[in-house]
Amino acid sequence: QVQLVESGGGLVQAGGSLKLSCAASGGTVSSYITSWFRQAPGKGREFVTGISRSGGATAGATYYADSVKGRFTISRDNAKNTVDLQMNSLRPEDTAVYYCAASTSLHEFTSSRYDYGSWGQGTQVSVSS
Repeated sequence: QVQLVESGGGLVQAGGSLKLSCAASGGTVSSYITSWFRQAPGKGREFVTGISRSGGATAGATYYADSVKGRFTISRDNAKNTVDLQMNSLRPEDTAVYYCAASTSLHEFTSSRYDYGSWGQGTQVSVSS
């Protein structure tokens, strides 16, 4: 089972930017579907963005929730074995704990939290108005 550790969270003003990083160990991140989820206080864990595994018909394809399209960018660095999340034009409603997750699903991609068996500990992102 791959282990994941997030970093890069913090407090930022609305309109600002943050970059989160997810470092993987015990496995090669490019062989997993890897996604970012977030959970705001009192709400469920929701899909933010993901990237399909290397190889296959949709190798390296990226997917985004409508709420973050055009503002967030996911990328994978195979040499560093990391998956990063660049967040621009942040809004107060982006405030949440952000989690990195990896899936061994046989689908080309999945945004269902139930298909992800490896999770990081989470990193807090707070956006002030």
